[in-house]
Formats: sequence, C-alpha cells, structure tokens
Amino acid sequence: MAVTARANEDRASLGIAMTLAAWAFFTVVDGSMKWLAVAGFPAAQLAFMRYLPHFAISTGLLLLRSGARWDVFGTSHLGLCLLRGVLLASATFFNFVALKFLPLTVTGSVMFSAPIIVCALSWPLLGERVGPWRWFAIALGFIGVLVVIRPFDATFHWAALLSVYNALALSLYSIITRKLSGIVAAETMQFYMGLVGTLLTLPAALWLWQDPGTALNWGLMLLAGTAAWAGHELFSRAHGFAPANTLIPYTYSFLIYMTLAGYLIFGDMPDGLTLLGAGIIILSGLIIWRRAMIREV
Repeated sequence: MAVTARANEDRASLGIAMTLAAWAFFTVVDGSMKWLAVAGFPAAQLAFMRYLPHFAISTGLLLLRSGARWDVFGTSHLGLCLLRGVLLASATFFNFVALKFLPLTVTGSVMFSAPIIVCALSWPLLGERVGPWRWFAIALGFIGVLVVIRPFDATFHWAALLSVYNALALSLYSIITRKLSGIVAAETMQFYMGLVGTLLTLPAALWLWQDPGTALNWGLMLLAGTAAWAGHELFSRAHGFAPANTLIPYTYSFLIYMTLAGYLIFGDMPDGLTLLGAGIIILSGLIIWRRAMIREV
C-alpha cells in the first residue's frame, strides 16, 4: 500500500511539473508575440506563425503514431472540432492585437477569468448545478476583471475589450473540450486546432506579410508556434498523471510568469489595482475549485 501511495504521489508530482512547464511555454508564446507586435508586425502574420509550426508538428506526430494511416484524421465530431479551433484561433488573433497595447499582466489576468465564465456557463450549456458559493465566486471574479481593465477610468484602453472577448472564447473552447474529452483523441484535437488556425489566418497573413528580416524575428515566430504546441501537449498529458482538481491551482503560475516576463523584458511593473484585480480573480477561481472538490468528496 505504501508503494502504491508513493507511486500515486510521484505521478501527481509529474502532472504538476508538466502543468508548470506548460504555462511557462504559454508565457514564451505571449512574450515573443508581444515583442514582435510592438516591433510592428501585423497580428494576422503573428497568429499564422503561431499556428503553422503547431499544425506541422501535430500532423507529423499523428501520422507517426498511427503508422501513416490517413483515417486517423477522421472524427464523427468534426463540427465541434472545427468550432473549437475557430474559437481558439480568434482568441489568439485578438490576444496578439491586445498584446501590442497592454502589459502581459493585464492580458493574463483577464484571460484567467475564463474558468469563472466556464462555471457561469456550465448551468445553461452543460446542465450542471451551480450553488450559491460558486455564484458568489463568479460575481467576485467579474469584479476582479473590472478592477483590472477599469472601464470607467482615464487609463482604460479599448484593447482590454479584446481580452474580455478572449476570455469568453476560451471559456466556450474549454466547454467544447470537456464535451470531446474521451470521445476524440487529444492528438486529433491538436491536429484540427492547428489546421483551423493555420487556414483561418493564412489569407490575411499573406496580404499583410512583412519580411521578418532578422534571425531573431524568425526565431521568435518559430519559437512561439513550437512553444504553443508544447504547452498544449504538456497540459493535456498532465491530466493523465493527476486529476484536474489537483492541477488547477498550479495554472495560476501563468500570472507569476507573465509578471516576471513583463518586468524583465518590457519593463512593465503592474500597478496596485492590476495586482488587486488579479488577486480577486485568483481568489474567485480558487473558491470555484474548492467547491468543486467538496462536491466530489
């Protein structure tokens, strides 16, 4: 029994480590793309370069793991797979627009309201009961978002509304992922994610394309796409080693990573209200997480 408990503990630790690594990769994506957006590259080009390596890697691995059988690309839930890809692609594009104008801490904080929106939508879309504690947490989370974006303040920037859309799109993306989990293979979902993102951004990327010019710019574009694939792969596989309730608190490491990246690379230090709003959003998410754990016990 002791050996089994130790093995389970080791598996959970591996899942936590993979989660921390996944969000580090996502920080690499946003940090690289903010650098390129500030340098003047169009968001469509950046979104395309984020998805192209992802598409190439996921396609190659899917063929490799299946012995080059083309039927692995088929699924009876094609519509949901495509919609999932459209939601993530649109969130990616608008996120890269927002990154040009907003600090990493602001975009990251608003994005982390997505689990709160998922909880709010789980009742009408999934038929899940949402109790008073979780409704309180949902309201608290939206207050946190308002504190971060400050819609009635002189410092408000319109790009913050794009981050709000991103949170909503990611929420719907997460709900569809939950519906497809266990029905559609993770590798297949990765493939369609890359395919849809690449095809949707290709026309605008070709129209607006700017020569990256330097090895640094090319490297950052390719790095972002590879890091995005790695982040999704690690985060998906982490759930095979530990349950979601164990991993959820560690996803907030993203805000720590984003704060450090924003300060070290761009010299952005979050002000008091941004930190307060981020703290409220984290507290709201943790309340929802805790109530979910209590319901499962």
